[in-house]
Amino acid sequence: MNDFISWFDQEFARLESAWRDLIETLDDQTLYSPAAQQLSPSAEQIVRSARIVEQAFGGITANLWDDPFEWTLPETLTTKAKLIAYLDEVHEARERGFQLFQNDRDLLKSIMPPAGRTQLMSLLLDTLARAWHNQLNAVDSSHVRDLRS
Repeated sequence: MNDFISWFDQEFARLESAWRDLIETLDDQTLYSPAAQQLSPSAEQIVRSARIVEQAFGGITANLWDDPFEWTLPETLTTKAKLIAYLDEVHEARERGFQLFQNDRDLLKSIMPPAGRTQLMSLLLDTLARAWHNQLNAVDSSHVRDLRS
């Protein structure tokens, strides 16, 4: 009945699960460097991936297309618990967005993000592709770290 909505929901949930699984493998001691004021490469890529999802659903739900960079500064995400709390916020934003979708026809509606008019389904596909790209970069970064250890 709502096959596309279910598929998108499942794929975003799979992405969120991948974020959380990778965070569990990160070392709290090297997660954030106070001297450099930056997250580890893996954590930074996870946050970038989550920002993409948060921005898309902020736009869908509240027409707020701002980049979440301003409220996801590295110095505020210095522990696994803080990263997880941020991912919980992104999850809630996504859930609010999915509550707006009544049936698959809703995904054919046009919306107006800053880049110009697009179909909701296209926006969701683009969001998934970009977010997964950063998630895969996070995995690659963690493998490089493992090789150096």
